[in-house]
Amino acid sequence: MTVPFLILAVLTIAGATAAMTLRKLVHCALALAICFVGLAGLYLDLGAQFVGLAQILVYVGAVVILIVFAILLTRSDELPLAKAARFLSGVIVSTGVFAVLAWMMVTGAGAQGSTAAQAPQATIGQIGAALMVRYILPLEIVGLLLTAALIGAVVIAMEEKPSTK
Repeated sequence: MTVPFLILAVLTIAGATAAMTLRKLVHCALALAICFVGLAGLYLDLGAQFVGLAQILVYVGAVVILIVFAILLTRSDELPLAKAARFLSGVIVSTGVFAVLAWMMVTGAGAQGSTAAQAPQATIGQIGAALMVRYILPLEIVGLLLTAALIGAVVIAMEEKPSTK
């Protein structure tokens, strides 16, 4: 393991832990952004430049900002679930994930007779050209979808003023 990998791994795990344990939703969303930045750094460290940059643009630049706007517009500071319910749901989910991973490791499912697939050699320039020429319509639809989600969050958060007649 290299030093940058260890730093990024600690940053990612610390961000994810903070996102799960902090009390205020805004702080949770900002910790989630730190976790996503750490993941993007890990992708970049592994040589997956497109996935790392897409992680930054889509998740940090759009999803987390949308979450922060929704939280700020709805003015909610407390998490809706009770502490016991959050703890119980966390235990159930983590136990399930652990059981599946342990079963996969013990049985070696998926590793029998499989060979590593050759990674396609595509540069960021080639992927960008494909997105701007061949896949421009889906790219525009994703942009419109994120804009519609932001407008929806604003409309939901707007307070109706009492009418004076």
